[in-house]
Amino acid sequence: MKPSLPLSLPVLLLMGSILAGCSSGGDWRTARRDSAGIAPDPSLTPEAVLHVYGANAWGWRGWFAIHTWIAAKRTGEDAYTVYDVVGWRGYGGRPVLRIAPDVPDRYWYGARPKVLRAHRGKGVDALIDAVDRAARAYPWKTTYKAFPGPNSNTFTAWIANKVPELDVVLPFSAIGSGYID
Repeated sequence: MKPSLPLSLPVLLLMGSILAGCSSGGDWRTARRDSAGIAPDPSLTPEAVLHVYGANAWGWRGWFAIHTWIAAKRTGEDAYTVYDVVGWRGYGGRPVLRIAPDVPDRYWYGARPKVLRAHRGKGVDALIDAVDRAARAYPWKTTYKAFPGPNSNTFTAWIANKVPELDVVLPFSAIGSGYID
């Protein structure tokens, strides 16, 4: 049975408005990237801190997927090291994995991050060392695929697999986290 035009038109208009709403309406270049104020100030926090963060992915992908990363500060350090994988870094053959001093709790292109797991204090320096070793051994340093992986969630899942003491369970929306299985 062929649908009538009067029935098809409202369905098409509804689908069009839903798809238009999938866009963030902004530009990634101007999207918020400052600190969300979640991580303890390293200049006021002498003990070690390790956080696993997740934030909605950019644009329409954020409706169903998150981006994850790890931030760590050893005892006495006055800055955080961020461990993350970002696909655009791979353009021109560069590594997608980056391990560098950075803002630990940065908005992910407008999306406020959430702490998926937090460790702080005694024993965390050893955990950070284990995370660092695992990150440097990550096998897909120059490879990125949004689906099925490897991607940022594959990286975080890799670390969690290699360092079970991290004790983090990634949510279902961490698409690509199953790539390591």
